[in-house]
Amino acid sequence: MEITVEADPVDVTATARREFARLLGEFRRTAVLVPFDENGSLWTADFNGVRWICAFSDEEALARFAEARGETDREWTYRAVLGARLLDALVPLLPGPGGVALDAGSTDGMVFPPVAGIVPDAVAVDLGETTTGTGER
Repeated sequence: MEITVEADPVDVTATARREFARLLGEFRRTAVLVPFDENGSLWTADFNGVRWICAFSDEEALARFAEARGETDREWTYRAVLGARLLDALVPLLPGPGGVALDAGSTDGMVFPPVAGIVPDAVAVDLGETTTGTGER
């Protein structure tokens, strides 16, 4: 006989939030590589109405991205930028909602979306208030 114990959804959510907060803090303190396009602008990608600044954890991740795009024959110019500077200073300069995509296209990639607590409140997308099942906020 096998007994299955289901995890408490509140605990799972709290654990996921703590892990994301840890990863966000680490990203903010880390210099990442930000490539430029052929025009000298930050390499960005638009997806579902959000402009994403593409950033990479190291040269190998950037090389894998270039290879996946079939663009290994061109020179990729990039600059090391602190994650906090990307989120706090560069995202607000983007037209419309913007965030950062770290190691785009890789299995270890992650996104830092344009929501309060990640980007400055002035450029955060308002997702509206959420309520608990009891009506509390």
